[in-house]
Amino acid sequence: MKRHWRISVAEREVMALLWERSPLGSAEIVDSLETRKGWKPRTTRTLLDRLVAKKVVGVKADGRRNLYRPLVRREASIEQESRSFLRRIFGGEPAAMLISLVEQTDLSPEEIRQLKE
Repeated sequence: MKRHWRISVAEREVMALLWERSPLGSAEIVDSLETRKGWKPRTTRTLLDRLVAKKVVGVKADGRRNLYRPLVRREASIEQESRSFLRRIFGGEPAAMLISLVEQTDLSPEEIRQLKE
């Protein structure tokens, strides 16, 4: 049975950091996102708690600190988000999505050739 989760834009920032390098302690995550995004420590800790509750991030005690690691692969997250987007915006119709993207994008002759294939 597939698990379904929804990761917000802000939660995705935390996930991106964990996908880059993990496991990480909460202090490392807080410091990194404060530098990158200007987030307050409480914001980052709240996002971590949400991701743990969703079971997309695991936490393990390591002495006096907690180490966090992703429980879902980046590819699985992208796949799920893509499917959700397709269902919500295009009624699950891939052709409608492709047509919309092609109509709104300046494609090179090479990209057009690749799409035709």
